[in-house]
Amino acid sequence: MGVITRVIPCLDVAAGRVVKGVNFENLREMGDPVELARQYFDQGADELTFLDVTATVDERATTYDVVRRTAEQVFIPLTVGGGVRSVDDVSRLQAVGADKVGVNSAAIARPGLLDEIADRFGAQALVLSLDVKRSQRTPSGFVVTTHGGKKETDLDALAWAREAIERGAGELLVNSIDADGTKAGFDLELVALMRGLSTVPVIASGGAGEPSHFAPAVRAGADAVLAASVFHSGQMTIGDVKAALAADGIETR
Repeated sequence: MGVITRVIPCLDVAAGRVVKGVNFENLREMGDPVELARQYFDQGADELTFLDVTATVDERATTYDVVRRTAEQVFIPLTVGGGVRSVDDVSRLQAVGADKVGVNSAAIARPGLLDEIADRFGAQALVLSLDVKRSQRTPSGFVVTTHGGKKETDLDALAWAREAIERGAGELLVNSIDADGTKAGFDLELVALMRGLSTVPVIASGGAGEPSHFAPAVRAGADAVLAASVFHSGQMTIGDVKAALAADGIETR
């Protein structure tokens, strides 16, 4: 586990607007991505994650113009995911300001995509985005989903994460669909299992509801903690989270 814990706000974007739901359902609008990105940068966010949550479902590319305008407002690492299907997509996203790309559905459909991106751009530019559900159908008790959580695969989440790292993924963004939007806390069991197998940084996502929820995720093994709606609604700031982590003896930037 890294010494310094990163705090990462996530912008889930659909049709150019930030949205958020519960368990990936009933999305509601939360604001303008460019304005929110600037706000989080000013608050001291360490990185920013931009996920075009309907790009894969709609079978289209990520909204490049929104990514470009977002990148112009923030001077911290920007990860962009949603609809990334080829190395050319990665090139285009880097051209408009993305530092890293998140890949999910396309890599499950064609795992070799991970090798291609890592070979061309390096592991540091490749984030495997895992939308994970609890399931009795897999050995670990966790299954991977695609298309914004709408389609369940037969892939065991832990086995897939291990394979993705071997293929060149430089980071795991582990999003618990069961915890997503519930504000009941991160899925600590899932975080710990991912930490146990991972040789790369693990980002915990899904379930944050109050500043005290973040430290347990770090203790469970997260190198970075990610949240969305609690920041968008103004329920807490990046500073609130960093203060809570510091009070728990966890160092942040």
